[in-house]
Amino acid sequence: MSDKPFDVVDSSGLTDADWAEINRLQEGYKTGGRRALNEAMKVLAKDPVRFTTVIAAFFPDMLREALRDAMAEAGITEDDLQDMARKLESPAPDQ
Repeated sequence: MSDKPFDVVDSSGLTDADWAEINRLQEGYKTGGRRALNEAMKVLAKDPVRFTTVIAAFFPDMLREALRDAMAEAGITEDDLQDMARKLESPAPDQ
């Protein structure tokens, strides 16, 4: 059994906390195999943002495609995303 279930492919944007999770997953696999890895993944999945960031480090292309497919199924276009980003960046009007 290899010490790592998979390797980090894209480390761009990873924080120290993300690396801590990656190390925890890999150490869990090393000491307890697939069962420990699955349990560690369940714990990580409780934080969807960190889960997505960590999974993207291992499988960037697969995650990108899955997100595109899910957005297409929901009817969300690239233009919709750009509009949402612009709205988030613009200052809120005075009330």
